[in-house]
Amino acid sequence: MSPGRQRLDPVDEANLVLDRAGQVNVFLVAGLLGTGGFVGREGDPDMAALRRAVAERIALLPELRTTAVPAGRRHVWVEAVPDLEHHVRLVEAVDGLAGLERRCGELMSRPLGLDRPLWELLIVPGAAAGRVGMILRIHHAIADGMAAVEIVRRLFDGAEPSPPSAETHTNRVEARPALERLAYGLRRMRLTVSGREVGRTVLLGQRTPHRGVAFVDGDLTALHERLRSRGVTVNDALLASVASGYRAALPVAGEPIPARLPVSVPVALRRRGSSANQVGVMLVRLPLGEPDPDERLRLIAAQTRAEKGPARDQGTLEFMRGPLGARFMNSIARRQHLVGGFVTNVPGLVNPVSLAGAPVVAIWPVAVLAANVRLGVAAVSYAGRLGCGIHFDAENVPGVEFAKGMAAELTRLGA
Repeated sequence: MSPGRQRLDPVDEANLVLDRAGQVNVFLVAGLLGTGGFVGREGDPDMAALRRAVAERIALLPELRTTAVPAGRRHVWVEAVPDLEHHVRLVEAVDGLAGLERRCGELMSRPLGLDRPLWELLIVPGAAAGRVGMILRIHHAIADGMAAVEIVRRLFDGAEPSPPSAETHTNRVEARPALERLAYGLRRMRLTVSGREVGRTVLLGQRTPHRGVAFVDGDLTALHERLRSRGVTVNDALLASVASGYRAALPVAGEPIPARLPVSVPVALRRRGSSANQVGVMLVRLPLGEPDPDERLRLIAAQTRAEKGPARDQGTLEFMRGPLGARFMNSIARRQHLVGGFVTNVPGLVNPVSLAGAPVVAIWPVAVLAANVRLGVAAVSYAGRLGCGIHFDAENVPGVEFAKGMAAELTRLGA
């Protein structure tokens, strides 16, 4: 994205379409800050110092200096000077980490105004003993998960250079013949419109404004060491822990555990062109009915090995390649029964970073809930830890029990 007047890429325009009442299309990153830099020894933040530091950074981040302005039936990016008194704010203190989770849940129902650049950075006192909380919200029109991590990388101090794109650090998948790709795309479209793989369940339905967020952590170094010899990935382990979360939560909700539960899993694409959203999607059927957790992990790994390549080669979901398709998606998604959840995992930062001199000691992502789905999981790696955010409809889904089951399995897999 470059400053000036530039038409939104169709995929980014589609992400504006998805932002509607009850579906705030915002990627959220929460974290804890230690003392140092703009955070004094008593935990008192110097907001003027933070705003000065942010002003220097966003001078090199055009994504944070533009606003989406209507132009006929579409939008264009127009350069705008952010009002940092608004975009970088000190908010009311919370009561510990649980309070930070509740604040994140509240924000996932609160849209960002389209009359300003589509981001905000909030400082939250009281998030933990001796720690200050932070919440960075970025609209999906300017960043998917990978692009959001890149913004964080450039906004914070001490970040390492950007890693290679997805295709340079994974096995390169040979492009399939055009007819094969067309057939695959048509099958995906048919499944999106009429797939009925999920029965009636508390996991699907109209969402209430009462959102819950729970944070879960895993030891990334231990997971790498334990999984390497088993031929599975950290993403497979994440999906296996999510399966354990569903197995813990559904009986509490009074539902039987199904044999399998399909979830939607984004797949990073090779970055090219101007779009801020460059992700494919694969369907992973979590084997919830399998009682052996090691066998569940093996079955999940076999699926992802088979599905990741074709999903990456196929690219962006067909209905999300422009605003017209996104409007159609909006119209059918409220009654879909193809997937019961969303799970996303984004490679984050290898080394510790700081914000205006204050060390970042923990990070958790929170992803949007879309369609009629009532629970989703997002994960990001940071300094040897895997930070996970569980976002759920608190009036319908026992998210706390889900978090306990998920955390227990992550711990077991890393032991």
